Amino acid sequence: MRIAVIDDRPADRDYIAALVSRWAKDRDAAVNTVPFPSAEAFLFAYSEDKDFDILLLDIEMGGTAGEAVRAINGVELAKAVRKDNDVVQMVFITGFPDFIAAGYEVSALHYLMKPVDRDKLFSVLDRAAANLGKAERWILLPSGDGQTRVRLERILYAETFGHDLTVHTEDGDFTFRKTIGAWEAELGPVAGFVRCHRSVLVNLRYVSKITRTDVVLDNGTVLPLARKAAQAVNLAFIRYYREGIE
Repeated sequence: MRIAVIDDRPADRDYIAALVSRWAKDRDAAVNTVPFPSAEAFLFAYSEDKDFDILLLDIEMGGTAGEAVRAINGVELAKAVRKDNDVVQMVFITGFPDFIAAGYEVSALHYLMKPVDRDKLFSVLDRAAANLGKAERWILLPSGDGQTRVRLERILYAETFGHDLTVHTEDGDFTFRKTIGAWEAELGPVAGFVRCHRSVLVNLRYVSKITRTDVVLDNGTVLPLARKAAQAVNLAFIRYYREGIE
């Protein structure tokens, strides 16, 4: 589990990181705590590596001395992350109670007031870990001479060409020998994946539009929609968003 501690005050950042380490030790949990001195520093790292599970965010953060640009605060950071990540658990940490309403916009798990109480933080981290256990689903994909663990939520779609299957994910593409039917069976009854063509299985999480002949993804990718599959795909798409299936 990777936990980011984002706070511009070194003493607060170190204190919270120490509490996280204590929590992990008490729960016998494998945790990598990554500290960041600003929202900008976190977003720079996040643009290259989105594999974070929990964010402990200070709300009011100042910029670096002499910095001309206004610093990004914790709420703005949370909104930026939520644009493409609805799984990561966010906990706001603040010395001011006036910002609580803003947390509803980004589905914040909880607010903690400074100075952070050890038992309250432990309780919130327990809840966050439980939520992650429910939300996260993983699969192993062949890559090179080994295997790579990938979150199912980060798979856009899979397609076959001849005897090869290519799985397109937000972290790159994986190509290996497998039929689309075998891949579908391996996934099992996972909500959100639907066969839109005999050679294509798509994750509805990334679908922005369905036409009579195509399935269009958020990134502009256009996938074929088989006439025989159109009704089932449309129904699955409607059900996915009406029922909030993850």
